[in-house]
Amino acid sequence: MTHHAIPVALLMLTTLPTAAAAAPDTVFFPSADGKTEIVGYLFRPQTPGPHPAIVLLHGRGGPYSINVNKDCTLVSRAHPSAACNAGGLSRRHAMWGQYWADHGYLALLPDSFGPRGKAHGFGRFTHDDPDRADVNEKTVRPLDAEGALGWLRSRKDVRGDRVFLQGWSNGGSTALNVMQRQGTASSGYRAALVFYPGCGPAALLAQTLTTIAPITMLLGSDDEEVSPARCQDVARRSIAAGSKIDVVVYPGATHDFDDPGRKRQTVPANSAALRDAMVRAIAAVESVQD
Repeated sequence: MTHHAIPVALLMLTTLPTAAAAAPDTVFFPSADGKTEIVGYLFRPQTPGPHPAIVLLHGRGGPYSINVNKDCTLVSRAHPSAACNAGGLSRRHAMWGQYWADHGYLALLPDSFGPRGKAHGFGRFTHDDPDRADVNEKTVRPLDAEGALGWLRSRKDVRGDRVFLQGWSNGGSTALNVMQRQGTASSGYRAALVFYPGCGPAALLAQTLTTIAPITMLLGSDDEEVSPARCQDVARRSIAAGSKIDVVVYPGATHDFDDPGRKRQTVPANSAALRDAMVRAIAAVESVQD
């Protein structure tokens, strides 16, 4: 199903959270690639657990603020960074991590780039850059997400049967690929939230997704980086094949519409889309039955 309007009632139910007042915990866990230790940032609820959990997959720019990441390369247990760390996360990642924690979810933001020497992230129009091959959204990053799922399930403060996935742009494509890899298995992530993913053959494992886990796809009609029409085509084929995908297209919204910075939020369509997306995100995961 595709939605185009933003219900006014939903917009009245939420206000924008502030970024986390305190930096999240820094944690380490193995990627399912069998060779990489991933650095992660863990946002914890204040209430007693066990909690449902959500894994947050950053986009091509990486998890850190563009104000600090220019000179960052390797980030690992043995090579901590003075800039790219829990205190240097982008405002969007800090905002969403805190938002989930405030709603009783343990949120884990893995850094797929830093442990592979690329904490600086990548700019626009770099998809074919050979330097991105070892952080590819089809062949590499899904393994990090699968490693995160296993690590969360090993924790006593996590409800292992209620772990969800959220991704932005390149991370949104990664999330769709994780869903495709899971297929009809019922033991993986329970649902996925994907924000403005790339949906072309270079980004996705399949142009028709086959998964039993529900997907909520949030797109901006005026996205300047990826094609919302292509994602809608993928969704239509996937729905016809039996997958459950709910598509929301925000009129006038751009790429990165949920970035809380002034550049994006001075666009009224982006501000409205962000508020609506936060309500939809909670509703989507809480609608998944035990």
